[in-house]
Amino acid sequence: MKKPVIAIDGYSSTGKSSISKIIAEKLGIVHLDTGALYRGITWFALQNCVDDKDEINLEELFKSFHLIELEFKKEEDELVLFLNKINVSKEIRTAEVSDNVSLIAKQKEVRDFLLEAQRSIARNGGVIMDGRDIGTVVLPDADFKFFLTASIEERTKRRYNELLSMGFEADENQVRENLIERDRIDSEREISPLRQAEDAIVIDNTNLTKSQTIESILQHLKKINNFY
Repeated sequence: MKKPVIAIDGYSSTGKSSISKIIAEKLGIVHLDTGALYRGITWFALQNCVDDKDEINLEELFKSFHLIELEFKKEEDELVLFLNKINVSKEIRTAEVSDNVSLIAKQKEVRDFLLEAQRSIARNGGVIMDGRDIGTVVLPDADFKFFLTASIEERTKRRYNELLSMGFEADENQVRENLIERDRIDSEREISPLRQAEDAIVIDNTNLTKSQTIESILQHLKKINNFY
């Protein structure tokens, strides 16, 4: 029996990636953090395509795609992102990358560059993919679709604590403003905006723990198709 393809979309700091990773482990399928791919491109741009005004030169980035090699490798039972053979799993989580990733992610050239790579991974089934346009654009025929949401207050707290746990300095008010701006950019961008697929199951996890959110998704999967 072909293993399922699961799409999980939603807002920043709703736990999409960490939740998807645990579900993948429980179901014995592969987890692909598409946000890490966009963060990887953003990190590359910040390292190599910044102009005299300290702004990302998008044209320079687009010309540099042939220099970018993205690959997920398993290290200590975890898939981590390598960019040009370098483990950038920590670098792509910095505040600087977070502040710029929406600009990069809304570029058609970037989304086209990553689209086929994402689809090819899902063709044989057995994958859970999270992002902002997985159920609507990347994998519109996914077997199961979920959309995660939570209040801005709760998401701010989660993101702030995540940055502190990684050893980064952070200002809670700035984190909140960054999330609000990122929501706006992601939802209003012309190319592949963040939106709920019509056939997606919505889960508001404002008042749910990570374990409760995971259990809710697994129960939906069991109810819809008894493969779990």
